[in-house]
Amino acid sequence: MSVIRTENLTYTYSQGTPFEKTAVKDVNIEIEEGELVGIIGHTGSGKSTLIQHLNGLIKPTSGKIFIDGVDIHDKDIKLRDVRFKVGLVFQYPEYQIFEETVYKDIAFGPTNMGLDEGEIDKRVRETAKLVGIDDSLLNKSPFELSGGQKRRVAIAGVMAMRPKVLILDEPTAVLAMEPDILVLDEPTAGLDPKGRDEILGQISHLQKETGISVVLVSHSMEDVARFAQKILVMNKGEVFCYDTPPAVFARADEIAAIGLSVPQITKVFSMLRSRGIDIRGDVYTIEFAMKTINEYLAAKGKAGEGNA
Repeated sequence: MSVIRTENLTYTYSQGTPFEKTAVKDVNIEIEEGELVGIIGHTGSGKSTLIQHLNGLIKPTSGKIFIDGVDIHDKDIKLRDVRFKVGLVFQYPEYQIFEETVYKDIAFGPTNMGLDEGEIDKRVRETAKLVGIDDSLLNKSPFELSGGQKRRVAIAGVMAMRPKVLILDEPTAVLAMEPDILVLDEPTAGLDPKGRDEILGQISHLQKETGISVVLVSHSMEDVARFAQKILVMNKGEVFCYDTPPAVFARADEIAAIGLSVPQITKVFSMLRSRGIDIRGDVYTIEFAMKTINEYLAAKGKAGEGNA
C-alpha cells in the first residue's frame, strides 16, 4: 500500500499576476511503505515545492495529495495531525534547532503533542539513541555540537513526534509500529564528505531498522544512487522519470541532456558503451561496477573457450 500518493498535483505561484509561475505540474507519484525515495533536480525544478505539499505546508493549485489513502485537504482532515505523521526536515536542519539543550529540542514536538513527562522522556532517549546521539550530549547546548550532530538532533526532534520503534538493550531488538514518513530536504548540504557519509549512513540505518518511509531531496546523484530504492528526477516542474536506480541510470544520456550529472561510475560505463564495448549501462555504484565487470569478463572467457 502506498503511504504517499499524488494525483495530478499542480502548484502555481502568484496565480493571476504578471509573476505567475507554475512550479509543479501534473505530478503523479506513489511512495510505498518502507521505501527510501531520492528526489533529484536542478534548483528551480520543483522538488522543494513538491515536498512542501506532502505535509500540507502548501495547498495545491489543483490535484490531490493522499497520505495512507486519505486526501489531506479533505474538509474533515486536521492538518496538524498530518504534520505529526509526515515529518519534514528542511535544508540546513540545524536552523530548526532553538532550545537551550539537546534534550529540550528533541522534546519540543512531543511536548506540543500533549504527552506526559514520562512518555516524553522515553521518546527523547529512544530517538536520540536511534539517530546516534549519545546520552552525554542531551544536556549540552545544541549550538556546541558539530554540524553532523546538529543534523541528528534536528532529525531526532522530528522522529520523536511519532516514533514507530522501541530500542531495547540489544541493538537488534526493534519493535515496529504503524509506519510514518520522514521527508529530508538536502540534509547533507554544506557538510564535508565524511560528515555527509555519516548522516546518509544514519538515515539509511534508520530506514532499515524502523521500516519508516524516507523521502530524501539531494543535488547529489552520487548520494541518491548509493541509498535510494527509487529515484524521482524532476525537470522544469514535471516528472522526468520515477523508477528504480538501474532503470533511471539506464537513461544516463537523457539525464545528462537535461543538464543533470550522473554518478562518475555511470559516466565511465557510458563511455565504454560508446566505444563499442557490449556492457550494461545502468551501473551506478562501485559495487555494482565490480559485479558487472566480473560478469563481463567471465562471459568473454566462456566465449573465448567456445571459439577455441
